[in-house]
Amino acid sequence: MTEPKTNNNTATVIVSGGAAVTPFTTPEAACAEGLAAGNTDTFLRQGLLAAGLQVFTSPARIGDGQIAEDSNWQGFADGPTPLAAEMTVNSVGDIDKAGAHLARFLGHLETEYDITTVNLVGHSMGGLFSRAAIRVLQESDSNLQVRTLTTIGTPWTGAFAADFAHGDLALAACNGDPACEAAMTGAKTLDATDSEGAGKQVTQRYLAGETDGLGIDGKEQSTAWNDLQQRVLANIPVVTIGGNHFDKPGMSRVWPHDGLVALQSALADNVATEVLPQHRSLTFPNVHSIFFSHALDLPWNLALTWNPLVLEAVIEAIEHP
Repeated sequence: MTEPKTNNNTATVIVSGGAAVTPFTTPEAACAEGLAAGNTDTFLRQGLLAAGLQVFTSPARIGDGQIAEDSNWQGFADGPTPLAAEMTVNSVGDIDKAGAHLARFLGHLETEYDITTVNLVGHSMGGLFSRAAIRVLQESDSNLQVRTLTTIGTPWTGAFAADFAHGDLALAACNGDPACEAAMTGAKTLDATDSEGAGKQVTQRYLAGETDGLGIDGKEQSTAWNDLQQRVLANIPVVTIGGNHFDKPGMSRVWPHDGLVALQSALADNVATEVLPQHRSLTFPNVHSIFFSHALDLPWNLALTWNPLVLEAVIEAIEHP
C-alpha cells in the first residue's frame, strides 16, 4: 500500500472490544503495574512493536469517562496520562458513539504525534467500533488515511450469546454444551447489569437485519447497521480472523465458535460485497479472549489476542495488505 511499516507517520492502533477496559499507550509508554496494555492488548502490542510497528492502544472503559487504571482481574495501573472522555470508548455503549470517540482519538494521534496513516486492529466489538470510526473520518473529510483493517473475533453479523440474551436464540442451540450455555447465560447477566446499548447492538438482528442475517436483504430501505455501512470499506484491505475452538454439529449461527462469536460471523462470511468488497479470512483453533482461557483452565496462548500464530497473521495483514 501507500505507507511502509517503518514510516514515522504511520501508526498501528489496537482497538479493544465490548466490556473491555484498556489504557492509552504509546510506542514508548505503557503501564508500569499489571499488564502493560490491559488484558486484551498487551501481547499484541508487544509483538507488533517487536515487528517494528509504531503501536498505540486506544483507551476504553465500561461507561463514559477517562480510564487511568483497572483494579480487576489482570488489570493495570501507572500508565500514560489518561486522555479525555471524548477520546475514550465506552465499551458497553452505542457502536456509533464509540466510533465517534475512537475517531477523536485518531485525530489526537494526528495532531499530537503527526500521524497521517493508521492500520486498525480491532478485537471483538473493536472491529465494529473501528468501522464506525472509519465512517466518521470519511464523513468529516479527515485527512487521516486508514491503510488496513484487521478484525479478530469480531461479530460482523452478531454474537450468538447476545442473540440469546435478547430472546432471538434458544439455549437449545448450544446442544447441551456447557461452555456455550455459560457464554449465553453470562451474556444475559452482563447485558442486564452493565450494557448501555452494546448488548442489543451486537445481535444479529441489529447488525444484519430482522430475518436471516445475510447482509443486504433487498429491502428498499434497510435499517440493519451493516447495510448502512455500504462503501465505507471500499478502498481498505480487510482481514477477518476467527476462532473455532468449540465445534459441534448445529446451526452456523452458533457452530463452530470461539466461545462468544460464531466463526461465520467472525469471518464476515455473510456480509454483502456492498459492505465488504474485499477481504481475506483466517481461522485459528482459539478462544475469544483470556477470560475464556481462564474460565476453562486453558493456556492464555489459546486466546485469539494472545496467540503467536494470530500475531503473525496480524503482522502479515499489515505488512502485505
